[in-house]
Amino acid sequence: MKLFPSGHASHAQWRTATDLVLAQLQQQMRQPDYASAPTLGLLYITDHYAAEAQALLEYLSAALPGVTDWSGTVGIGVCGGHTEYFDAPALSVLLLDVPSDQYRVFSGVAPLPRAGGPGFVAHTALLHADGQMPDVAGLIAEMAERTTSGYVFGGLSASRHASVQFALGGDGNMAGQGHAGGVFHSGLSGVAFAARVALFSRVTQGCQPVGPVQSITAAQDNVVLQLDGQPALDVLLHTLQISLEGDPQHAVQSVRVTLAGLMDAPRSTDAPAPGQTGHFGTDTRVRHIIGLDGARHGVALADMVEPGMRLSFCQRNVAAARADLTRICAEIREELEPEELTVAAHTAASTDAAASAPKMAAPQARRMVGAIYISCSGRGGPHFGGPSAELQIVRRALGEVPLVGFFAGGEIAHHHLYGYTGVLTVFTCGEDVAPAPGP
Repeated sequence: MKLFPSGHASHAQWRTATDLVLAQLQQQMRQPDYASAPTLGLLYITDHYAAEAQALLEYLSAALPGVTDWSGTVGIGVCGGHTEYFDAPALSVLLLDVPSDQYRVFSGVAPLPRAGGPGFVAHTALLHADGQMPDVAGLIAEMAERTTSGYVFGGLSASRHASVQFALGGDGNMAGQGHAGGVFHSGLSGVAFAARVALFSRVTQGCQPVGPVQSITAAQDNVVLQLDGQPALDVLLHTLQISLEGDPQHAVQSVRVTLAGLMDAPRSTDAPAPGQTGHFGTDTRVRHIIGLDGARHGVALADMVEPGMRLSFCQRNVAAARADLTRICAEIREELEPEELTVAAHTAASTDAAASAPKMAAPQARRMVGAIYISCSGRGGPHFGGPSAELQIVRRALGEVPLVGFFAGGEIAHHHLYGYTGVLTVFTCGEDVAPAPGP
């Protein structure tokens, strides 16, 4: 497997930007280190091009007739290489050098078969979803059950205009496509990969706990009523050191910048609590606080909750986000090149995330051939301290790996929907070793 050709550009006119991307792709495909005949393309556009999505896909497909299969979506921003195009007209493309019998493009008109059925067997899947669908989190979990590893990765489309997804299959690889043009405005779509496609995937959190992990002892629907037997609203006010009576304006402002990290009921195999590791593990889903219930002394969240779940109040933290992104990159390098990992990087790698995503045994150094990075739109732009600062961290840690991605309305990993996170997936040249899902 050779390097995946990639290209990215920004221009007010989508056709001009696409021509710039095509020139990059075609130049790389003529170089010996890059794949010369890939058949699978990933396409991410910013919402400035959403209205021209169909024309853009047709233009790309006509210029690259050998690329018969396409998948992708729209974001508030996209990334290519080590450059972020945030809130600007841009597109980013990655052409994957994966054997055609080792992947399957799927969509609402050509759904992914259930695990255990006849035909193609999905081991992992890149998933794009419309966040406006009812019970999108449940649908993501159901899609994970259609893979043998139970692991999906991806993100929710993010757009101020039309919310579009790309899912186009050719050469009979996408039965059921019918007359669909490859552009969809709702539902789920993506690419499923067979077990021989070697990849690593990690989740990086962007929030830091500001209080202890506590058990939800009473709840109704999306309202947390009690934490460790105490009124949830009282616990929140105590954690933030605020009062609704003394200085209500300051209190409201403090609550607005506070989020809730939700965890499922503990099991014997669960990762250590945030207080023990200094950061959230991949079992934590960050959710907005959407209201305070003064009558019941409850805290309303943007998710359903039930007794037995755990909760830790948290806030966005730039330093923690940078450190955690560096950590997951170090973990990937440790898996790929264990003999070259420095002591400092080894110390930074944590046990819980390393054991919680697809990975493969790598006794020898293995080459990265391409990567996908999907980050929360709330993390993009100036949050990391400057233009393209988030992608620069990835570049310093992983080197010049061909990379594509977008800034999403929610991030997908394992079988969960996350917020304020980044999901980094790296493809390697080792097709002979299958990714093995973690717990």
